[in-house]
Amino acid sequence: MISSRIYSRNSRIWRFALIVLFAAVFAGGVQHCFWIRSFASVDKPLPDGPGKAETQKLCSRCHDLDKSVSLNQDRAGWQRTIEKMLAFGAKATDQEFNAVLNYLSKNFPADDVPKINVNKAAAIEFESGLSLRRSQAAAIIQYREKNGPFKSIEDLEKVPGVDVEKIEAKKDRLIF
Repeated sequence: MISSRIYSRNSRIWRFALIVLFAAVFAGGVQHCFWIRSFASVDKPLPDGPGKAETQKLCSRCHDLDKSVSLNQDRAGWQRTIEKMLAFGAKATDQEFNAVLNYLSKNFPADDVPKINVNKAAAIEFESGLSLRRSQAAAIIQYREKNGPFKSIEDLEKVPGVDVEKIEAKKDRLIF
């Protein structure tokens, strides 16, 4: 009888602990829960150089730094990314903005532009590779899942809501 009460109390404690854990994750997001993030990934050190401190300060407020720099973009791509973050509420002076832009452009430049396999690509590849909105990238994947593989650029341009001009401008990067 006593052992069943102890088990019941321990079970309630564990359930409560799990509820608190899930509430912390969903309320604040995993990126704000430092002790979970520390187990999830080991941050690689950023290269030293001008703009490193500003990059760490600006980007780590909302993102894991490894994820922030994982895209490797050209200068224009990094500028768009930073402007997007500023539009979402990131705070930075013009001097900090330029320091971060210069740092990211120098230390995380675009690789040779990889081709995008339209029939295997994930949404992030459509977003970053074709400069499409997230909703457009999702529409391409949904269309592909419903209608089967794309055979040509004309098939891709049939996806409702997709910016045809952006696809046409970068059609040399697409493979089917």
